Amino acid sequence: MRIALAQLDYHIGNFAENTGSIVLAIENARQSGAELVVFSELSVCGYPPLDLLERKDFIQQCIDEIHKIARVCDSIGVIIGGPSFNNASEGKMLFNSAYFLYGGEIKQIINKSLLPTYDIFDEYRYFEPNRVFTLLPFKNKKIALTICEDLWDDQPVENEFARSRLYTRHPLEELCKLDPDLVINIAASPFSHTRMDLKKGIFIDKAKKHNLPVIYVNQVGAQTQLIFEGGSMAIDCKGRIIAQLDFFSPEIKIVDTDELDGSHKKDISKPKDRIGMVHDALVTGIKGYFRKTNFSKAVLGLSGGIDSAITLVLAARALGKDNVHAILMPSGFSSGHSVSDSVELAKNLGISYDIIKIEDLFQLFNQSLSPLFEGCAFDITEENLQSRIRCVLLMAFSNKFGHILLNTSNKSEAAVGYGTLYGDMSGGLSVLGDVYKTDVFLLAKYINAKTDVIPRNILLKPPSAELRPDQKDSDSLPEYTVLDRVLEEYIEHQKTNEEIVAMGFEKSLVSRIIRLVNTNEYKRYQTPPILRISSKAFGGGRRLPLVAKY
Repeated sequence: MRIALAQLDYHIGNFAENTGSIVLAIENARQSGAELVVFSELSVCGYPPLDLLERKDFIQQCIDEIHKIARVCDSIGVIIGGPSFNNASEGKMLFNSAYFLYGGEIKQIINKSLLPTYDIFDEYRYFEPNRVFTLLPFKNKKIALTICEDLWDDQPVENEFARSRLYTRHPLEELCKLDPDLVINIAASPFSHTRMDLKKGIFIDKAKKHNLPVIYVNQVGAQTQLIFEGGSMAIDCKGRIIAQLDFFSPEIKIVDTDELDGSHKKDISKPKDRIGMVHDALVTGIKGYFRKTNFSKAVLGLSGGIDSAITLVLAARALGKDNVHAILMPSGFSSGHSVSDSVELAKNLGISYDIIKIEDLFQLFNQSLSPLFEGCAFDITEENLQSRIRCVLLMAFSNKFGHILLNTSNKSEAAVGYGTLYGDMSGGLSVLGDVYKTDVFLLAKYINAKTDVIPRNILLKPPSAELRPDQKDSDSLPEYTVLDRVLEEYIEHQKTNEEIVAMGFEKSLVSRIIRLVNTNEYKRYQTPPILRISSKAFGGGRRLPLVAKY
């Protein structure tokens, strides 16, 4: 059987666009000789639709669109994801379903069994889990049709309190009792640079364990902070990757099930550099956020530092150089290189820019505040004031010309609160908020691999906010090579103080870093959406109380 893996980019709630893309893909697959086309999880409406799933009119439109798509499936089979109503008198209103369309109608509906409720996932809020296991028969094949998490029952977890297996029910083990010929998994699996090998390993291990071919279809594109890399693949019964689709790009590829019987010894797995994947994910995230919010232009403050430099490069690559504008806002504490380096970068990229000196504005604010602050020394108040003046100017430009302000703070800074609320933490989208500073430097190296896009002086000078004389980040923070390791153990791996100290870090240093993380939750609560590229980004995937004392 010839199966088309349809890896597409969907827009949540944009039924006209989604259905149009799906129907076009079906027609292209039909013309290429496919007998079955497979789309991703909740593809008809886009993933994740969140509380739109609580609206009956939204669900009804999903189902109406599926019937519309079914009408073009007269001679070709289609597997497509969408919600379906739970007609039982008990349980949640909906199932997360895979619809099988053929002969112009809905032939069968398979429901998702395992509903993730960790990190950014909250599917049990909306869906009832499947408890009845059946195969999908088509073209003399018995298909074990699964939905995303249904194959992730054996995934390792990073929390020490977790069980050896996350779930008590194991869908593929149940389906294998019915003697399937093939496993198909439709998914909406977000990108995480820390879990790419894990994700591939799950499908390979399932194929080997059950001696069954596995076809995996993921979506691409971005939905607010979530980024989907695609990477759909077909794996033979020996665990060899026979076909793999591109990362971060819509694509349709046809696979013949005869190639999945284990007799072909090729493995065309596509390894990719981790930082290269992060780069492509961030470009995809920016591009998707702007397109799906109907914006096309971005503005950002260009400081002469590495974070704003990389954000500018990524924005230019995502939106085009004519759609990005930089504003340089030097103060009396800015080094001469901050301006000249920024100008050189803007010219390298062909980006328009303006220079607005803020020293006069800063002095006017100081004069207005002097009666209140009489006798008070220069401190963080005046440092933050400069950052907030810059935000006012950037937002004025944003309002006047309809640009989204891009936030340039990195994850290391956000973790320890090294940023100014209503100042440099402002923006409509945080580009680097899930990228540790050590990876920021690696991104710069990746960008400059062939030519010096980012001026070398930006990469070589010590990081500094330049809000007081001779300021360096290292005056307030540990070296980033140390800070980031502690942060990753605490945030991503949920390690305790004692466990991190046991890894060789100084006790007082660990206590200080963790205290900074815990006491700055209120700042992160007010930040813009952060493009998620790890397994534990700040935002919806990390929920902590603001007023806790722990």
